[in-house]
Amino acid sequence: MPKRLFAGILTLASLGAFPTLINHTGGYDRGLASGALAPAVAGDARLNAAERQRVLDLVIANIRQYYFDRDVAQKTVEALLAHERRGDDRAVTDGGVFADLLTRQMRDASHNMDLMMIYSRDKLPGRPPAQTPEDLARYRKFVEQNNCFFKKIEILPHQIGYLKLDWFSEPSICQPTDVSAMAALNNANVIIFDLRDNRGGAPGSTRLFAAYLFDHPEYWYNPREAPSEDSWTRSPVPGNKLADKPVYVLTSSMTWSGAEQFCYNLKMLKRATLVGETTAGGAHAGVFHRIDDHFGMGIPQVKSINPFGNADWEGVGVEPDVKVKAANALEAAVKIAEAKLQKK
Repeated sequence: MPKRLFAGILTLASLGAFPTLINHTGGYDRGLASGALAPAVAGDARLNAAERQRVLDLVIANIRQYYFDRDVAQKTVEALLAHERRGDDRAVTDGGVFADLLTRQMRDASHNMDLMMIYSRDKLPGRPPAQTPEDLARYRKFVEQNNCFFKKIEILPHQIGYLKLDWFSEPSICQPTDVSAMAALNNANVIIFDLRDNRGGAPGSTRLFAAYLFDHPEYWYNPREAPSEDSWTRSPVPGNKLADKPVYVLTSSMTWSGAEQFCYNLKMLKRATLVGETTAGGAHAGVFHRIDDHFGMGIPQVKSINPFGNADWEGVGVEPDVKVKAANALEAAVKIAEAKLQKK
C-alpha cells in the first residue's frame, strides 16, 4: 500500500508522540525522515548479488508503472540497467549504501530529487498504521502550545507589519490563529513575512495567507497536486486592507518546501519582493512504495501544471530579488520599505 509523506514535514515521531510521518501535502520527506524510515547505518544488512538483482528488478518495475513521465521513466530505467551492466553496484553489500547508490543513479538520470530509495533498519509495515484520535489530539495540542509556530507579530516603525512564521500549520487547527495574526497587521503600510526558518507545511495554509495579498482569486501553483478548485486563493478577504500593500518575504537557505511555494508564487505573480538567500530547493513530491521488508522508494506520480513555465524551484531554490545574508535580511527589507514609503 503506497504511503504519502511530506517533504519538510513536522513529524510526530520527532515529538516522541507518533510512530509515523503525518501526511499534509502528498510529498515524502527527503531529509527529515526518522524512526522506521531512517537510512540504515553501515553493516545493518548484507546483500548478495541475487538480493541486489531482486531489489533492482522491483525498483525498475515500480518506475515503469508509477512515474508520471513515461519518457523520463524509460530514461531512468535504461540508466539503472547500464549501471548494472557495468557492475557499478557489484561491490555493494550494505542495504543503506545500496539504497543511496540507486537514489543517486535515479536522480542523475531523471533530474528529479524526489525519486529516491530508502532502507529501513526495522521491518516496514505492510500498510501505514492508522493514526488514533489520541495521536491526533496530541498533535493538535503540540501545535496549539507552539502558537501555530508564529514566532513574532509586531508593528515596526513607519507602520511596517512584521510576521515571523516557522511552519504553515493545518488550517483545520490554526485558521483562527492565522486570521487573528493577519487582522493584527491589517492597518500596516507594508507587510514583511519572515520565512527564514520556515520548513514548509500545509498548502492550504499558504493559500490562506496569500488570499490577503490579492483583491481577486489567483491561481496558486502547487507542484505536488494536479489543478483543482482548491488551487485558487480565496480572495478577496472581507475587511482586508492588505491587498494593495507592498509585501516583502525574508528567505534563507533553510527556507523549504511549502515556504518555497509561498515565495515562488508571490515572486512569479510579481506580488512580493524576496530578500535574503536562495531557498533550499524542495518542490516535488511522490508516493512511498514498499519494495520488501526493508526497502522502499518514493516516486513522483502527479504531473502538476505550472502556469509560469516548465521549471520551478526543484533542486535550485527560489532566487531572492535582493540578495543578502539571511542574518541581514530583515534590516535590508526594512530599509527598502522605508525608502519606498518616503517616496510616497
